[in-house]
Amino acid sequence: MLITSELRWFNRGKIPPEINDWFNADVFGEHYQLPEEREDIYLYIPECDYLGIKLRQQRFSIKLRKAELDTLSLGDHIEGKVEKWVKWSCEDATAESLIPADALKASPWVSVKKVRSQRKYQVSTEASVTSVPVDKAINEGCNVEITQLDIKDNLWWSLALEAFGEDANLMYNLKTVAVWLFQTYPNFKLQLQNSYAYPKWLAFQPLNIASFFDF
Repeated sequence: MLITSELRWFNRGKIPPEINDWFNADVFGEHYQLPEEREDIYLYIPECDYLGIKLRQQRFSIKLRKAELDTLSLGDHIEGKVEKWVKWSCEDATAESLIPADALKASPWVSVKKVRSQRKYQVSTEASVTSVPVDKAINEGCNVEITQLDIKDNLWWSLALEAFGEDANLMYNLKTVAVWLFQTYPNFKLQLQNSYAYPKWLAFQPLNIASFFDF
């Protein structure tokens, strides 16, 4: 089980070049995960913005929103909603899909193609932020990711912060990295109305449940 405090925005279209340049800047540290392609398969749950069920290859994940927290404002261009989530995951070491293909055909599952870049930061009690490798295990920190999304040929992009650590430190870790990160952010608005998690984003999509998959 993993408990996190998260801040995320969704916007339509491709990632703007100025946002890509900002995220890739050397000032954010030497450790940077190159864009990684993946496909996540979500269970579509209409009118449900607090529960996410996802399958990626042999990993099955469930995320439940525990609380809606503060609205975080950073200057004139950035405002978002912080949420607290709990996540459970399991894997099948046999390399077989946890959900049979027949079940995917019969149920409302939707494929989301992603190209994700990620950074990871360790946070100290003195509010210092240190770049670390994405695969390094640390106790207190925050992941930052930028993702190009393709859902049934509709393009979106997402920018997110996901803080982890002791429960009492989650908001501190998130705010510390957010304040440090957005000091150099370009003149592109991240608005409160676009700040939410994947379950709510999926509910916005004009999905035809009968044709989620073309086998």
